[in-house]
Order: sequence, then C-alpha cells, then structure tokens
Amino acid sequence: MILQDIINIIESVAPLSYQATWDNSGLQVGDRNADIHVALLTVDVTESVVNEAIAMGCDLIVSHHPLLFHGLKHLTGATPQERCVEKAIRHHIAIYSSHTSMDSWLNGVSGRMAEKIGIADYRILQPSAANPSAGFGVIGALPQPMDFTELLQRVADAFTTDGIGLRYVPTDNLQVQNIALCGGAGADLMEDAIAQGADVFISADFKYHELQAAQHRIGIIDLDHWVSEHYTRELFEQLLSPHIRTFVASQDASPVKYFHNSKIE
Repeated sequence: MILQDIINIIESVAPLSYQATWDNSGLQVGDRNADIHVALLTVDVTESVVNEAIAMGCDLIVSHHPLLFHGLKHLTGATPQERCVEKAIRHHIAIYSSHTSMDSWLNGVSGRMAEKIGIADYRILQPSAANPSAGFGVIGALPQPMDFTELLQRVADAFTTDGIGLRYVPTDNLQVQNIALCGGAGADLMEDAIAQGADVFISADFKYHELQAAQHRIGIIDLDHWVSEHYTRELFEQLLSPHIRTFVASQDASPVKYFHNSKIE
C-alpha cells in the first residue's frame, strides 16, 4: 500500500479535523506516495524507537504523540527531534502521528481505557462544539457497583507496568459505578466529570491543587501519562494489521521512573 492509503485508514476514524488547535497530528516525515510494507507502532517517537524501526526494516512509524510540535529552524542533529528526523529521512522511514485526533474518537484512547476496566457502553465526556460525536474523555457505568479499593486494583491490573504505581484521591462513596476516563493529561475535564455524575475520574498528570479540589467531590485515580495512553498502539494495530505488517515498539516506554522506598530492618 502507499502511505496515503495508510493515512486514509487512520483518518477514517480519527480525522485531522478532530484534533485540538494547538496540536500537530498528521504526517510528520515522508512521501505520501511511498510504498509501505512494515509499520512500527509507538506512543512516542524517540531515537531508540527510530533505531528499532531501522533495525527491523520498517518503512513507517505510527505514533500517538507527534515528533514535531513546533517547526524546526535547522536540521543539524543538535536535538533528539532533529536526529530522529535525519535518521528517518536517511532510511526512508515515514512518520505519522495521530494525537488529539485519536483522543477525540469515541472508540479511541479514552474508549479503549474504559473497555480495559470493563465499561462497554460509554459516551463522550466533553463533546466537540463542531462535532458532538467526537470530543475528549468518556463516561460510562461499570456493570455492577464495586468498592473503590476494588476499582483501584482493577485499574492497577490493567494499567500499571514496570513498577509504575497509582496516585489517588478516595471517594466519599462506599461503592462506585459511574466512571469518567481521559487518556493523557485530562485534569481540565474534572468539572465535566462531576457535573455528569461520575463517582471516579481516571486520567493522568493531575497537579496537587487539582487533587485537593477533588476531595469530597469525586474520586481520582491518577495514572502515569504514558501508561494511560499505551493501548493506543492496540488501536493502531487493529486498524493497520489487516493491510500491512505491524510491530509494537519494544523501545517505547514511559520516560518517568519510580523509586519505591523500602524499610531496612
């Protein structure tokens, strides 16, 4: 398939019109008419991921986070972004990113999060004014109410990797059922979640005062940013594997590491 055919498949569910105004989803590097045979799927485009794509003979990297948010003023290899672009061009590897466009698809990033904890029926939490069928976050109900601690364990089982833990603000409710979720940094959707009756809001990158403001109003489960979005690679695989060979990048991981203190007896 040519690259434009691959782009059309992704944009059939996550068109660029869905993206936020500040975003830079879309084709980052490459010729739209290039033949594509093998794609590497990743959350982030890093030098390690590009090196993996080179080693595996990939001609396309599909990422969630864009490699380029701002225009490059030079291409000298002085920054990781510049080196990624140089290597991609040198090895004829295209790079396509589907960021807030994929976030805004109902069955995209936040929808996949909901499915992973057992919520099958969900709706957009903050619909787009231009297109109410798209928007940020989702909200839905668990099949049965459960204790908040049980939900914590379910989320931990679904989302924690490599020792990455959870931060949380407990809910005043003994049991919870209505759950709002947003992949990535979704703290600005907390008031929407409260207004729509969510018992718990699951997202990433909450600041201290945002967590403080949630007390006695809504439970919060605060994930690592990368962990909240790493199922995006499943979405890409689901869309593209019927058409080309796909691999999930083994070098893709959260840049944040967690130190777990242990008491020495």
